[in-house]
Amino acid sequence: MILQITILCLGLALLYLGSELLVNGASTTAIMFAVKPVIVGLTVVSLATSAPELLVSLLAAIKGSEGISLGNILGSNVINIALVLGISSMIKPVLIKKQLIKIDIPYLVAVTLIFWLLCLDNTIDRVDGWVLIVLLLLFLVYGIRNAKDSNGNNLGAEKLSRKDLAKNLGMIILGILMLAKGADWVVQNAILMAQRIGLSQTFIGISVVALGTSLPELATSAVAASKGESDITLGNVVGSNLFNICLVMGVVGIFNPMKFEASLHWFEFPFMVFITLLLSTMAYFYQHTGKKTGIAFVSLFVIYIAVSYIK
Repeated sequence: MILQITILCLGLALLYLGSELLVNGASTTAIMFAVKPVIVGLTVVSLATSAPELLVSLLAAIKGSEGISLGNILGSNVINIALVLGISSMIKPVLIKKQLIKIDIPYLVAVTLIFWLLCLDNTIDRVDGWVLIVLLLLFLVYGIRNAKDSNGNNLGAEKLSRKDLAKNLGMIILGILMLAKGADWVVQNAILMAQRIGLSQTFIGISVVALGTSLPELATSAVAASKGESDITLGNVVGSNLFNICLVMGVVGIFNPMKFEASLHWFEFPFMVFITLLLSTMAYFYQHTGKKTGIAFVSLFVIYIAVSYIK
């Protein structure tokens, strides 16, 4: 048991370090090309920080551990809002831009509701997967069309030397390799732990695995919040949740259709929808998050884990 815990922790460490390299390499390149910070957070950083969820969930589905695969996504999306945004808000108030309030957060709400509707038959099949991928492509097309900063132009690309590109590419490749190995260790040992402790794979997925794969989002958003970079802080949370649903579950549905427990519709799915709607309501009426909001979100995370364990 000690060996499994040790390898699991090492796997989580690889996921974290790999994501850090991937985030730094990808986001630095994007910013040098004069891409808006909010778009960097919503797309580039979000894609990079969602890589652990993608690899872990796909690998778990392939190994027949549907509980870990879907539980990882449900848990990660709750953690991104309740814990990641909660802690970031406690560090420093997070201002919410109009673009997020009018377009991106409502789109996340719509995608979250559509995802739940697609899953009401307790399966994620190829049709569901393609629907989710199309929803992601629509989001990416919008992001690309609005990518250039208002003061940005092609000079950003000229300032990016071959040495910088090579360095960033090296970071991205090394990050991906570390993520792949970390995902393998996490899935294998999470399954063994669930069997030995007697906990369901779904609970392990929404708690230990989801928290581990959300460490990149937590680190990225917390650092951005401390620097007052609200665009990247909230953009990373919203974008990561979109990528988790559309990319991760879309890829799983297309390449490895799966069935899951109907009991997830009684608490895990409704709670994910609830906290997403709560974020949308708060953004619309207050346009910022503060310390009190952060404490409320973190408290909701504790309640989520406690109820999931008890039930």
